Amino acid sequence: MPSRFTACIMSGASRKPALFLFICYVAALGVQAGEYCVADHQGSQYYMAAVYEHHSILSPDPLALTTRQQALELMNQNLDIYERQVMTAAQKGVQIIVFPEDGIHGFNFTRTSIYPFLDFMPSPQLVKWNPCLEPHRFNDTEVLQRLSCMATKGDMFLVANLGTKQPCHSNDPGCPNDGRYQFNTNVIFSNNGTLVDRYRKHNLYFEAAFDTPLEVDRVTFDTPFAGRFGIFTCFDILFFDPAVRLLRDPEVKHVVYPSAWMNQLPLLAAIEIQKAFAIAFGVNVLAANIHHPSLGMTGSGIHTPLKSFWYHDMESPKGHLIIAQVAKNPLGLAGTENATGKTDPSHSRFLKIVSGEPYCEKDAQEVHCEAAKWNVDAPPTFHSEMMYDNFTLVPVWGKEGYLQVCSNSLCCHLLYDRPTLSQELYALGVFDGFHTVHGTYYIQVCALVKCGGLDIHTCGQEITEATGMFEFHLWGNFSTSYIFPLFLTSGMTPESPDQLGWENDHYFLRKRGLSSGLVTAALYGRLYEKN
Repeated sequence: MPSRFTACIMSGASRKPALFLFICYVAALGVQAGEYCVADHQGSQYYMAAVYEHHSILSPDPLALTTRQQALELMNQNLDIYERQVMTAAQKGVQIIVFPEDGIHGFNFTRTSIYPFLDFMPSPQLVKWNPCLEPHRFNDTEVLQRLSCMATKGDMFLVANLGTKQPCHSNDPGCPNDGRYQFNTNVIFSNNGTLVDRYRKHNLYFEAAFDTPLEVDRVTFDTPFAGRFGIFTCFDILFFDPAVRLLRDPEVKHVVYPSAWMNQLPLLAAIEIQKAFAIAFGVNVLAANIHHPSLGMTGSGIHTPLKSFWYHDMESPKGHLIIAQVAKNPLGLAGTENATGKTDPSHSRFLKIVSGEPYCEKDAQEVHCEAAKWNVDAPPTFHSEMMYDNFTLVPVWGKEGYLQVCSNSLCCHLLYDRPTLSQELYALGVFDGFHTVHGTYYIQVCALVKCGGLDIHTCGQEITEATGMFEFHLWGNFSTSYIFPLFLTSGMTPESPDQLGWENDHYFLRKRGLSSGLVTAALYGRLYEKN
């Protein structure tokens, strides 16, 4: 499987097959390439969206002091690329486009060295402003002006990320010593260039150049083509505010998500968490990641709960445009449950195990039942580091079986059948506690992973290729309702569960018929109240 791959993937066996006829073709864009995936649908129940994974032109020395003019010269090189993507997208009828975090100015600045790269940002709640039509209304707004004009020229809503500044006074108790706030900011422009709103990133990821807003921005915006969108940035996706709180509004059915995400396998690759969020909350996620493979940064997509248009490339240095037709009202995985599910033998067995019913076998003369017989497989547990956390694991041996492994209050279970055995080691792992590296937050995780080799101590290593095929139920007695299904198969291919849900106080994931070898299948629970 090549490392560069753009694809449309679909799931949901109960949907009519005719609804998933897709046409994909690559449009030549000079040094860029765009992937155009469109469902064979007609009518107004869909809209056209685009995300651009941008290989940004970076400052050769982000720590050096520079002038505003020099900063604008660099940023305009990135904005020129943005404008070409907007015009390409406009030819395909795109109504909203999303660009990544840090795509215009870059990263690794100090608070002082980033200052020439910052635009002044008036509050859209206080000022109605079209920067393209009123370019001289505020000083130091050249980037906002270009973005506004792009939105107008392309006749589409435009979401981009930039650094902004806001003066403050000494009587403001939160005002930094240099007399200004500096924010990592997303902006939304309407198709006529009006500044609709801004979102200032709340959960910063080691970003010394920026301040955390004193209050959380909880930003939604309405569009004439798809209703209400929510917005947040990169690391925000792992926290309650603003990401989860936004979705308490039932009108929010779409999320725009600029990011500069460094992939970390096996549990937190960019396309993996993007798709998991779409499935968990039943929303469409328009995710634009930055493209710097040497830093592990790639992975963008337009994800619905049932299908994904995605891009992941660890080799090409070029950016990539994804265009897709998206349902205005996304359908969740609940639609994949069907009446035949409980008659499936493996699902019947799962239901009996999770309900505590005894295991029964019928021989020629009578039926024998034993409550303890369900735990027929009891390989030795071991510990291995995964994602910097000390997981407790058991090896997954044999063609079929039922496994259990526990840590603190969480017990994880796996009921599996392997159509064919491969020469690979898999393990079932559990973690229930604080993750403390690159952020501190409480997680509960049940994970079925392919190990890096045949030694148990390789379990938890980063791998992208696998051949092992499974049909399985994975479940655990989670203490939270916020559970993300992380699911990757060989070649960094996001996979969709056949079924998700609660059964007898256990949350489960069910899958049959993998598209390729299993890399990761995990239930990633977040206990936000314990942060």
